[in-house]
Amino acid sequence: GRRRSGWGLLATAGVGGTLVALYAVLTPFVTPALRKVCLPFVPATAAQIRNVLKMLENRSGSLVDIGSGDGRVVIAAAKKGFKAVGYELNPWLVWYSRYRAWRDGVHQNTKFYISDLWKVSFSPYRNIVVFGVPQMMPQLEKKLEEELECNARIIACRFPFPCWVPDHTTGKGIDTVWAYDLKQSRQCKTKSLEISPVTDS
Repeated sequence: GRRRSGWGLLATAGVGGTLVALYAVLTPFVTPALRKVCLPFVPATAAQIRNVLKMLENRSGSLVDIGSGDGRVVIAAAKKGFKAVGYELNPWLVWYSRYRAWRDGVHQNTKFYISDLWKVSFSPYRNIVVFGVPQMMPQLEKKLEEELECNARIIACRFPFPCWVPDHTTGKGIDTVWAYDLKQSRQCKTKSLEISPVTDS
């Protein structure tokens, strides 16, 4: 009887420990889905990353990836010489991104923060990448319009912004990337870096 009781306690402890571990791992992935605007983690394809890098040709300055996921866009940009930053709500993805940056030898040019994108000011950045969803794009468009300088370029993947007219577009289907230059949309002059045109495809 004591042996059975011991095995029962051990089994209960094992099941309980497993459930706690699953809760700890899954909560950061499930919680964003409970928000009013959900930004799920969907890894960028190799084609999407190539298209993003194409939209960054002849650009310089700081770069931010909004909802950076596993960090692959930030790391790819860092390999091209950008000081790149990623903001991501899921701590597991942030820690994994930091590991990947270290593994790929670009950790000195990358930073990853656990943060809600609506609580971050993107004013320091000149190159902004976002893999958004349709529900968030109008609100994000307004936020970026208010915060960014005239020499900023915003690169949208998977879904375009609702009101802005893209200056450059490349890719097809889910790999389509839209680039928006605020200098053009605002018709303003700036002493900041000149932007060489990108050939559309």
